[in-house]
Amino acid sequence: MNSKPYTTKYASRVLTQGWKLKSASEVGETGDLVSTRASILDDGLPAQVPTTVLAALVNNGVYDRPYYADNLKNIPTDPFKVPWWYLTTFELTEVQAPLFAHLNFDGINYKANVWLNGHQVADSNTINGAYRRTAFDISTYTKEGENILAIEVIPPKPGDFSIGFVDWNPAPPDGNMGVFRPVTLELHGGVLVKNPFVRSHIRHEPEPEADLFISAELTNFHDRPIAGDLLVEIGDIRFEVPLNLPSKAKSTIEIGPDDHPELRIRNPRLWWPVGMGEPHLYPLKLTFAARQEVWSCAETRFGIREVTDYWLNEIHRGFRINGQNVLIKGAGWTDDLLLMDTHDKIEAQVNYVRHMNLNCIRLEGFWGTDQKLYDLCDEQGILLMAGWSCHWEHEIHMGVPVDERFGGVYKPDDIALVAQAWEDQVLWLRNHPSIFVWTVASDKVPITELERKYIETFAKYDPTRPYLNSTGGVGSDQHVIGSEDVISEISGSSGVKMLGPYAYTAPVYWFTDTRFGGAYGFNTETGPGAQVPQLDSLKRFIPDDELWPIGDVWNYHCGRYEFSDLGRFVTAINERYGTPSSIEDFDKKAQAMNYELMRPMFEAFQVNKSKATGVVQWMLNAAWPKMYWQLYDYYLLPTGAFYATRKACAPLQLIYNYGDHKVYAVNDHLRSIDNLHAHIKVFDINSDLLFSEHREFHAPPDSSTPLLEVKVPDAISSSYFLDLRLYDDKGTSVSDNFYWLSTQEEVLDYDADLGEFAFHTPSKQYANLKELGSLRTVDLSVGFRTLTENGQRHAEAILHNDNDRIAFLINLKLLDKETGEPFVPVFWEDNFISLLPGEKRRVRTSLHQGGPVELKVEGWNVAPVTYKDSNTTT
Repeated sequence: MNSKPYTTKYASRVLTQGWKLKSASEVGETGDLVSTRASILDDGLPAQVPTTVLAALVNNGVYDRPYYADNLKNIPTDPFKVPWWYLTTFELTEVQAPLFAHLNFDGINYKANVWLNGHQVADSNTINGAYRRTAFDISTYTKEGENILAIEVIPPKPGDFSIGFVDWNPAPPDGNMGVFRPVTLELHGGVLVKNPFVRSHIRHEPEPEADLFISAELTNFHDRPIAGDLLVEIGDIRFEVPLNLPSKAKSTIEIGPDDHPELRIRNPRLWWPVGMGEPHLYPLKLTFAARQEVWSCAETRFGIREVTDYWLNEIHRGFRINGQNVLIKGAGWTDDLLLMDTHDKIEAQVNYVRHMNLNCIRLEGFWGTDQKLYDLCDEQGILLMAGWSCHWEHEIHMGVPVDERFGGVYKPDDIALVAQAWEDQVLWLRNHPSIFVWTVASDKVPITELERKYIETFAKYDPTRPYLNSTGGVGSDQHVIGSEDVISEISGSSGVKMLGPYAYTAPVYWFTDTRFGGAYGFNTETGPGAQVPQLDSLKRFIPDDELWPIGDVWNYHCGRYEFSDLGRFVTAINERYGTPSSIEDFDKKAQAMNYELMRPMFEAFQVNKSKATGVVQWMLNAAWPKMYWQLYDYYLLPTGAFYATRKACAPLQLIYNYGDHKVYAVNDHLRSIDNLHAHIKVFDINSDLLFSEHREFHAPPDSSTPLLEVKVPDAISSSYFLDLRLYDDKGTSVSDNFYWLSTQEEVLDYDADLGEFAFHTPSKQYANLKELGSLRTVDLSVGFRTLTENGQRHAEAILHNDNDRIAFLINLKLLDKETGEPFVPVFWEDNFISLLPGEKRRVRTSLHQGGPVELKVEGWNVAPVTYKDSNTTT
């Protein structure tokens, strides 16, 4: 493009505001009338889009507090068995009205008829499927002034390939019907640039260099050929590509470094996952111009990185980023039950993932009402597994019979529908470097005809990353019976496993199991089961008269089917810690067990680096307030499992192996670290020191090294403590780890007959930690202040245990001074801390929002005390 000023004929407008919703049962008129008389919906519910119907009803107070107690079950489903109308208006100026116009829908659940200014734009045959992305030329229907857009949304029915929450929580009463992703109006000059994509090829020798290959689709809507220029901008890189576009046709434009040397990047800034480097991103803007006018443009971001896979013993699959092995440490995501997540809440959760030292989120489903989650993971260096959910694979979820081997997608029409939906999602998300693998099925494999279509899509639209034919697979070194059910006729085994557990699992399991979910290979979803929220959160969704003892309201907030109560969790608490005497006692013991059960799962995969390639905790978060499968609760308050995960996934640390009783030094860094010092101590229940050992060592890169075996003296108390400290050569603390252990070790019953679904391995004998109940209460000296450093506000607690007894599992709670409610999100450097006699510790958290706060300190043997802010600013 020359230097002469250009006018623009392009504008993109997301139609978010000013929507009205109304049930079709209350609207007698047809779409041609609704879309010419906006007053028909004057008494409709005001809403912002995206929104589901039920979310709009809740936001308008029609249904109050749906997540409290068992209110959700009292919301009727009949209102959502009929279509609902969505209506909005938009204005076009005299200049805008003559332009070409397109209307884009990123997601409507499930079908829709669309009308604009009395004209039907689309019907339910063309908008059919929650994960279809559709676009329509509305150029002949737009006009100057007010334009009326009306969408008749038809709800999903049993057998539809809709949004699903499997067994994680109750289903939303409306089935998430609605316009759940953005609606966008594009005005342009008659040539539209769509689906920009950048793939990279990296060479590391003799010096780092990356070749970039850009593609895009340009459609000419004129009835004559159009000549123009495509301006390519990548940061400071700018060049033009002259084009001649045939009339009424779509052209795929491909640009590479052979014709444009600017796309050969020396010493590129690579995109790395967190812990391996910086997640560098590049902006891309493609602009089509003709006749000194900008007709259309498309923008995206991308990362220069390469993903490959590798195999251990030709059985287990692992992944490499930019040529480096990466141990996947992740957890499973779910959106809000009514798809009401805000951008702020999503950002807080991605920050939580990074704070826990995790590097991956698994999406069982294509979650998100927009791309905010994916954008944040790109920016934070969090890997994403994206793909279909097992919701479609089982009759109990689909509501109709399914194929035993392939799930619900096996009929020709359904194969065509789902294959097209997959293509739409790939085109929507493929520029995100955070997505390192596509998962085209969950528990099963796609039927052969469908997998072929997926492979064709990858070859055409995204050859840059591997795909998994299933997140299940052979998995076990011992080839567990039934594993052959998830072998693809085309691509064989996925090389990953999904063999449980999903319920209470003793710490020793993760280190010793070699048949199911233990620390070998890639376990794509697993975990110790329930993670009960802290009492502060329980009080927010369970009525006071239902808080204790555990009853039906608690069970309603569990999972479904086999996970519909806390029976296994409560039995383990009773057997291991002693039967709780009150809700407060239960809360204390539940958080101890949340911590104790979660930490060894991640630790075992860290210790077993040589034979483990990844683990995904099931789950990360909660779709609504619940008891199962979460590292922090629906209100963003971390459980004990949150800080256990942060501790277990620290990049340089000491870990106790429950299986061989050895202490291991784990180094996740890609460099050797020398002159490290390990201090290992054992204390009895009375805090008497029984064992102390010091070791000097060096940690090779990406390694796990045994240092010594912990030998427990005879006649020790049945419960005892293990304290591990790691220091660098200057005596600075690198990490610490504190364990509470039992001389009565847990004995697993691997031969138990659990039926078809072996979702956990029961215990023949539980560890005995009941002596913890005899710990003498200690008082702490505590200092608390907030301060601002370099523009960032922090809260700081200084804890001093000036007693001769261990202060066990100290829980720091930051409270909003105005409401007394927990302050979230909260990012303590450490929590659920145990302090040795005489030990002093300073702990900080960043504060991502303003407002006065207080600190409440409590613990297993620490009486609750609240401390005011000394309010120091530096």
